[in-house]
Amino acid sequence: MCRYAMTAYKPHYACFNCRKTFKRRLMGDIKKGEKSVFEAKCPECGELMANMGLDFESPKKDDLKKWEHLKSLYSVGITFHSCGCSGPGYIPNSKEKLIEYFEEIKKTYLKNMEFWRNRVEPSTKKEKEQDYNRNWSKLGEISSNYKKEIVTNQKGLDYWHQKIKEIEEKINLIK
Repeated sequence: MCRYAMTAYKPHYACFNCRKTFKRRLMGDIKKGEKSVFEAKCPECGELMANMGLDFESPKKDDLKKWEHLKSLYSVGITFHSCGCSGPGYIPNSKEKLIEYFEEIKKTYLKNMEFWRNRVEPSTKKEKEQDYNRNWSKLGEISSNYKKEIVTNQKGLDYWHQKIKEIEEKINLIK
């Protein structure tokens, strides 16, 4: 059973400058018209805090390595948002593991790109049907309307090229 159904628990906000976390009121607790509904400023330094989610557990203030790692995670969009039922998924526990994790994702993206480089685009109705039966999952990644439209190899290559670019940007942010 979801913890949220039993009791409302508040999101955690982290200040990477002060290495402190605070819980923040839920939207239902905030009065209508109140300012700074969407911003959370650190009570210590006044800087904007990072919304780390409901399932965030902060390290000790003096654990600089963990705080730096959390800042890296946040910079690439990894937080601890869930209702407690399913959890946030795999979260690498070091900078090195995070880079390794993204490199593995990049390898998968490159394999997908290879599929689109080698695929023979269908030209007849029979070829389209065979392509759909064989490659429906690959086609569906590129277009939700893949049953009605022909997904070109160029469209697939463009999609995976963009995904590779995004993951490389994340890797560069961490390094």
